[in-house]
Amino acid sequence: MDRDIVLRAQTLTKQVSSPEGTLTIVRDVDLAIERRESVAIVGPSGAGKSTLLALLAGLDVPTSGSVWLAGHEISRLGEDGRAALRAAHVGFVFQSFHLVPSLTAAENVMLPLELARRPDARAQALAMLEHAGLAARAGHYPRQLSGGEQQRVALARAVVARPAVVFADEPTGNLDAVTGERIAGLLFDLNASASTTLVLVTHDHALAARCGRVLTMDGGALV
Repeated sequence: MDRDIVLRAQTLTKQVSSPEGTLTIVRDVDLAIERRESVAIVGPSGAGKSTLLALLAGLDVPTSGSVWLAGHEISRLGEDGRAALRAAHVGFVFQSFHLVPSLTAAENVMLPLELARRPDARAQALAMLEHAGLAARAGHYPRQLSGGEQQRVALARAVVARPAVVFADEPTGNLDAVTGERIAGLLFDLNASASTTLVLVTHDHALAARCGRVLTMDGGALV
């Protein structure tokens, strides 16, 4: 695989069984994404965007086709292999934050660094929270933070280990317009500072337009 290509999908297809028969959610997707590129995936609800993201990130397995992530064919790995690859190369930002409620903001951001056995985990996490404007909230638990603050913690956690790819699924979807705009700015700022690749699913066309490339899905296919 070309060393500048960090993510590649070839004839990627995902089918599921339903009472109406077999449904094809993702259909013959081919794409290649280079290092440090920012790519938005847009399209109507039900187009297959989130399923495609899950396949590219190794959270789901395709019915057919292949996915290469950071030089590894992730679609051929078992669950443990995919989990190890995600831990080493991937950061995630979800619509609903997915913070661990029993951990402070700093401890949430430390998680990927601790999984990587980084001795400087706490110092790195605190520095990233400061970058996100949350130095004063490092000791707060998710329930003590606003939605915007929780998403800033989630962004910091996603990029702190400088993963090869950050996947973001509707990262501003649960936020009001003003907070969403701030989060979008921070997302691109943190992504640039960590020199990672960003793959973003969104209904927000203004957010998509900030990416270097916009891909449109409809009926499970890229159009």
